[in-house]
Amino acid sequence: MVIVGGGAAGLSAALVLGRSRRRVAVVDAGQPRNAPAEHMQGFLSRDGMPPGELLAAGRREVAGYGVELIDDRVVDAGPGCTVRLAGGRELRAHRILVATGLRDELPDLPGVRERWGRDVLHCPYCHGYEVSDRPFGLIGGTEPGALARAVHLALLLPQWSADLVFFPHTMTLTAEQRHRIIGRGVRIVEGEVAGLVVEDDRVCGVRLADGEVVPRSVVFVAPTFVPDNTVLSALGCALDAEGWVVADASGRTSVPGVWVAGNVADPRAQVITAAGAASAAAMAINADLVEAEVSPAS
Repeated sequence: MVIVGGGAAGLSAALVLGRSRRRVAVVDAGQPRNAPAEHMQGFLSRDGMPPGELLAAGRREVAGYGVELIDDRVVDAGPGCTVRLAGGRELRAHRILVATGLRDELPDLPGVRERWGRDVLHCPYCHGYEVSDRPFGLIGGTEPGALARAVHLALLLPQWSADLVFFPHTMTLTAEQRHRIIGRGVRIVEGEVAGLVVEDDRVCGVRLADGEVVPRSVVFVAPTFVPDNTVLSALGCALDAEGWVVADASGRTSVPGVWVAGNVADPRAQVITAAGAASAAAMAINADLVEAEVSPAS
């Protein structure tokens, strides 16, 4: 059994399969999506833990059940559940679980990438409580799907701060969207955003193209979620029109023997959700292996 991706999802699946006495290898490139964040929230009994500590603990736990941890990257995959690693090694397995996650494509504005995961955020459920009641800014974008996400955030964020300024940037709001946002007590500031103002290693404002600076201490954005589906594509898994893998509730893809879990399949999954989905996928994989091992005559 090969698991591609050693984040919370991949390690949770490895734990279940290792405890099921399966031979498991986890291939991990060491680039988790939440690496910029100092803490993760909403994971019962682990609330506030640095993400790296969770992964380190998980690696120790799965290693205790004989799981092989391979620090490498999968560069190709093919029929027969075979994967080739950057280091040259080739692994062949009875089943593959892909838990490679996604990447966040951020607005191309000065300061956004540099402050990402610190005082530039995207998920109030992940970070909102820690920055409650500060002056919030919310910046829109140009990608088509980002408009709906930005409007959703504009309606949601007032739960954490009554002082929210929404910068549509290059987006065009409908009259209904504008009415709903203003009705939530949100101030809308028109004009393209030029970038963030950072002083003393902190965001202190949003600069508009005309030079005006609107003081803010926390900025939310609506990134575009791009699944890391390179391995899934190489294996021939069906993808939808937006590039997301087609899979059933257990994570089974269109290709026999290939499963998915975590953000590569569900962009809304938080750490605890991804771990839970991977645990369920691992049990489904084990059941599938049992079926394959049972003689048709029995």
